[in-house]
Amino acid sequence: MTERIYSVVDDFIMNLDKGLQTVFGRPIPTDRPDPAINAPGADLTEAERRMSEGFMRVNHSGEVCAQALYQGQALTARSTIVREKMAQSAWEENDHLVWCEDRIKELGGHLSYFNPFWYLGSFTLGVLAGIAGDKWSLGFVAETERQVVRHLDSHMKRLPVKDLKSRAIVTQMKEDELHHATVAIETGGAELPPVIRHLMTATSKVFTSLTYYL
Repeated sequence: MTERIYSVVDDFIMNLDKGLQTVFGRPIPTDRPDPAINAPGADLTEAERRMSEGFMRVNHSGEVCAQALYQGQALTARSTIVREKMAQSAWEENDHLVWCEDRIKELGGHLSYFNPFWYLGSFTLGVLAGIAGDKWSLGFVAETERQVVRHLDSHMKRLPVKDLKSRAIVTQMKEDELHHATVAIETGGAELPPVIRHLMTATSKVFTSLTYYL
């Protein structure tokens, strides 16, 4: 059986479907269980609930951005291996989207109103990174994941101590992000110039500040 060759229109339709599913739908996760299932619940104060909700909303939107980056990079990647690695990481990141969304709903919160904009911006960056070349695209993934890990570390320090459900999710997310960064480097990712890394850090601060509340 010959492998089907997709046209530009096919790719556009498939990526549009993935984007709509990521932002407005329910992404298809892997068969991994939600880390929060076995974590005991706790009676949070209103202040603690709002804090957990805000951090989990930031984490969810971060995963929306990750999906967009992976999809944009996979679209413009030159190597089949790179495209496959991007697709696998994106599928695993679907778990994070679902886990975070479920936890936000448990906390009585809402997803970020900015998610459509975060997705479009990140998808554009992913496309541009892919056009720059696979080594830079993979390097962008690695640096993104490292910065996400630093954010997750800061969340673990600030999440309410008794919110074990949110903590269980963040712990698993951190492990997955470290793995994805390692995969990107091992696949041939290059270290990004300092100016790009600093720009990414500054942008993430604006993203976090807006998404925590909205």
